[in-house]
Amino acid sequence: MRNLCTRQGWIGDYDFGFLCLPNLPGLTKQAPAKFIGIKDRLPLAVAIIMGFQHCLAMLAGVVTPPLILSGPGPQHMNLDTEYRSYLISASLITCGLLSMIQMTRWRIPGTRYYMGTGLITVVGTSFTIMPVAESSFAYMYQSGFCPSVKNAAGEITTYLPCPDAYGSLLGTTMVCSVLMILISFVPAKMLHKLFPPLVTGITVTLIGAHLVGSGLKNWGGGSGPCITHPTSGNFTVCPNVGAPNALPWGHIKYMGLGFLVFISIILFDIFGSHFMRSAEVVLGLIVGLIVSWSTGYVNTQVINDAPVATFVWVKTFKLGIYTPAIIPMLVIYMLIAVESIGTITACCDVSGVEVSGPVFETRIQGGVLADGLNSLLAGLLTNPPMSTFAQNNGIVALTRCANLTTGYACCLFLVILGVFSKLASVFLAIPESVLGGMTTFLFANVLVSGIRILSYLKWTRRDRFIASAAMTLGMGTTIKDDWFSYALSSYKGTNTTVNGLIISAEMIVNSGFTIAALIAIILNLVMPKEEEDLEHEENDQHPV
Repeated sequence: MRNLCTRQGWIGDYDFGFLCLPNLPGLTKQAPAKFIGIKDRLPLAVAIIMGFQHCLAMLAGVVTPPLILSGPGPQHMNLDTEYRSYLISASLITCGLLSMIQMTRWRIPGTRYYMGTGLITVVGTSFTIMPVAESSFAYMYQSGFCPSVKNAAGEITTYLPCPDAYGSLLGTTMVCSVLMILISFVPAKMLHKLFPPLVTGITVTLIGAHLVGSGLKNWGGGSGPCITHPTSGNFTVCPNVGAPNALPWGHIKYMGLGFLVFISIILFDIFGSHFMRSAEVVLGLIVGLIVSWSTGYVNTQVINDAPVATFVWVKTFKLGIYTPAIIPMLVIYMLIAVESIGTITACCDVSGVEVSGPVFETRIQGGVLADGLNSLLAGLLTNPPMSTFAQNNGIVALTRCANLTTGYACCLFLVILGVFSKLASVFLAIPESVLGGMTTFLFANVLVSGIRILSYLKWTRRDRFIASAAMTLGMGTTIKDDWFSYALSSYKGTNTTVNGLIISAEMIVNSGFTIAALIAIILNLVMPKEEEDLEHEENDQHPV
């Protein structure tokens, strides 16, 4: 407490110029700042500033899943603004609270196992859940589980709000999260053998490819019924006829707003300071918000109608289990577990702690266990599954600060942003095209992450064969996502079990990443290794 009354306690000798001065290519030369380890003393002002920087770096990733999944369209929940605002706030609050569990390392009494990593490993809603959620919602509308308005031909013309779909998604994720909790007690080497970079790289690449397509729909003006250019009704323009300055889907003005965000992100990365580069996605979104607000595209009524403050459980959802989504969801959890190992390993590296040995292994085990428990708790807090965010490792590397105080400050900022729901409602007021420019870039990062994992392979004949077999259906059904939809349509019975199995089969095959992951896992286990594979096996490491 005595240090809080001194300049050293608040500011210290940290080089703020390194953090804040802009980068001018060919002109700016800055010496790296002094490294601050996880146990080093950190001035309070530095901790607050860096915590806010971590918050900005993950903000876009935290709000994107609830923003998209709650929105309009045949693959989303079509919720009203009150529910959507709540889900964004709940996501921010949940990520702040559960990140504390992930970062706080303690030994489970009476065992040799740990909970948490003891590092700045913040968590957020996993992007990988989105393809499963979108497929599930689409089938729920088709089957009549979710309400809709149909024409005389039986075709859906209007998708009505379906909060029960979200409750079923939450229940399914909570049940499946038990798998990840169990995986945390499996040695990392065994997980690497079951899910090598070949499997995870293919899966992440296909998830990214699916998400980029979703982002482009929003870039054009929205992913709702307006995307089909109807000639009459409420959706002749995007997002609907009641929106300010609404235009048809794909209009050049919508394209321009999205491109403005995209080019702003690029410029911030080239010329921005270390602080600006770490928050470039949010800053690009702010540029798009300012321009769209000044030109009359922002729906300010959403902000005016939002409550001043909120918290989790202000809105609740009827829990259920959607059985067709169980197998794809289990694949997602296996992928999240393997991703967590890589992310935590990278965090150990940039934080200056061990990347091998017993302490490192307990950090991995504790981190995966915390992710599994967090995914279970997230469902109870009305949020989809959690995963450790990799982008914050870049903040640690850029700022050269691994002190946990900055992580806890980040958590505090996330909770504050979530509680004050007026701030969360700003994301709902932003035009879909502006959000699309941001989310498409974010989703492309997922795609590139998968490509990066695959780049570490030696690409033996066996690797090429497995990848080709997995991509045959994986990439094929990602491009043509209704390829298998009519294969089992000849069954016209009313048996709920048979209908459930048919929907499950369609979801597995039509979800490109799911069928690709299953093919890659099976072939990797049954195909014999050739001499070329055995030569490289000892040198193969999971990319971090």
